[in-house]
Amino acid sequence: MNNVKRLSLLMLVPLTVSLSGCLIVTDRESYDDQDYQQQDVADVERSNRAIIASFSEGEAIAVVRERLGTPDFSESLTLNGDSYQVLYYRTHRLHKDGLTTKDECTPIVFKQAKLIGTGELALDRLP
Repeated sequence: MNNVKRLSLLMLVPLTVSLSGCLIVTDRESYDDQDYQQQDVADVERSNRAIIASFSEGEAIAVVRERLGTPDFSESLTLNGDSYQVLYYRTHRLHKDGLTTKDECTPIVFKQAKLIGTGELALDRLP
């Protein structure tokens, strides 16, 4: 064997060993993973329902945001000098499209940053 081939072989062995290893790639969009994502969303929905049920009228909006995090949707308006905020948190699934829509959320209604009600009934009672 000539020196060039021997040198090439000596360089190739350490390079090959250093490149060997294990690589795991996951595809979050695969069919199997969709079941996992749906379970994760179901856990969030269940947790949100339990937290919302624990609130009392007059609860501060800051406390609600602290316990539930960023809402999926939010709206605000001022009527007759009163400030109203509505925060929407996902609590149930209606569509199997992987998206969150308002009709899959529970509205939490505040007047002057204090909780006045939850759900569609509270939303319908806004002046």
